[in-house]
Amino acid sequence: MTAKTRRTKILATLGPATDAPGVLDALLNAGVDCVRLNFSHGDPSAQVARANALREAAQRVGREVGILVDLPGPKIRIERFEQGRVQLTAGERFDLVASANAPMGNEREVGLSYLGLVNDVVPGDTLLLDDGMMQLRVERVEGDRIVNTVLNDGALSDRKGLNKLGGGLSLGALTERDRELIKVAAEIGADFIAVSFCRNAQDMHDARAAAREAGCDAAMVSKIERAEAIENLTEIIHASDVVMVARGDLGVEIGDAELPGLQKKIIRESTSCNRVVITATQMLQSMVDSPIPTRAEVLDVANSVIDGTDAVMLSQESAAGKYPIKAVEALVRICLGAERQFAHDTDFESAPRNLERADQAIAMAAMFISEHIGVRAIVAITESGGTPRFLSRFRSPSPVFALSSDAGVRRRMSLMRDVTSLPFEFLGLGAREAARRAAKQMFDAGLLSVGDSLIFTSGETMGQHGATNTLRLLQVSEGGVAQGLGEL
Repeated sequence: MTAKTRRTKILATLGPATDAPGVLDALLNAGVDCVRLNFSHGDPSAQVARANALREAAQRVGREVGILVDLPGPKIRIERFEQGRVQLTAGERFDLVASANAPMGNEREVGLSYLGLVNDVVPGDTLLLDDGMMQLRVERVEGDRIVNTVLNDGALSDRKGLNKLGGGLSLGALTERDRELIKVAAEIGADFIAVSFCRNAQDMHDARAAAREAGCDAAMVSKIERAEAIENLTEIIHASDVVMVARGDLGVEIGDAELPGLQKKIIRESTSCNRVVITATQMLQSMVDSPIPTRAEVLDVANSVIDGTDAVMLSQESAAGKYPIKAVEALVRICLGAERQFAHDTDFESAPRNLERADQAIAMAAMFISEHIGVRAIVAITESGGTPRFLSRFRSPSPVFALSSDAGVRRRMSLMRDVTSLPFEFLGLGAREAARRAAKQMFDAGLLSVGDSLIFTSGETMGQHGATNTLRLLQVSEGGVAQGLGEL
């Protein structure tokens, strides 16, 4: 197995470390399938420049690479200190001031970005700052001032994030700034938009409506990082196209001991609902400063792959680390190693019953045939990417090739496990002729050889969304000519 046949997709965050000439090309050649633009950092114009550079690099290396715009969301932060940072001592009083006129911070107090926090806390609550490195216990609320006791010694610097242990914050997921940034995402042709700190399905519906109003048809990604999201997990998954296990803030809110089980649950429920799922945050954190990952990181990534994640994500490792290319290469090695551990017995007992759509039934039939007779590949002609998504929910020894005439659809398949998208023009072709031409195109590209059998899915009427209703079993003969072996 080579990097070309790797099944798990790699999502890498762009940043200062990827801006140097030649780095983007090297990242794509190393195996990046999709990039993330983190709009929480930097000016939007810098991210627009990175998107344009990415499109140019993808064209140079002959790859179609998706772009994911990650919205900031309602991240709660403390404001700035007079000296940039302070040293706090356990047992001392430290106030959070929820006022637009809060003074610069010092060892006794600091301002807040979210003025409504005074209404969301009660005595005894634990507030976590800087990803849990600093902990405060709420003693009382005095007007716009939250009086706390410091629970551990440590340093605290400007603009660090704040979470409430156990969740329970009332602020919504989509801010006015997010709505403005969705318009920027539309301008750059984003393929995915990630909604930070979503609480429920309505947050996802609101974000999707804002994107469509801006003229953007990006797939919507729900970031599961609030305790409330776990309570509403099923409805959020159904309202999303893609689900991200955002382990940073989620781990802070629910506690690290609960995180491993919840990660597995989110992956399991997302795949069972035919949604793409990304595992993110500190996958290879040590590689920010080290050229090789720790063994614990290797096991973490491998377990995510074995659990069925579609994609694994690099954050600071690629955006600001010293070794962005080595980090991608490490992910490729780990994913391939984990995939070799798969037992390729498709579990049809756990497959969904009472299917409502023909393309789902065709996808299941294709996987059943692939499992029992063995084929070189499953080839799906698709207008929307729906059938390849269903195909990718099953583990099969046969790779899935998704052929589409729409570049946007092909990029939105960049995070689907097992799926390789290819350009293919089928306008005006009947289903049988399209199958023959597709097989010939893949044969000429070296993806098929004489004697290979393949399963081919399409709609009897080409070019219609959700119209896949035909399955053909073909075999490649001399010159790449596809001979029919059977049809369903």
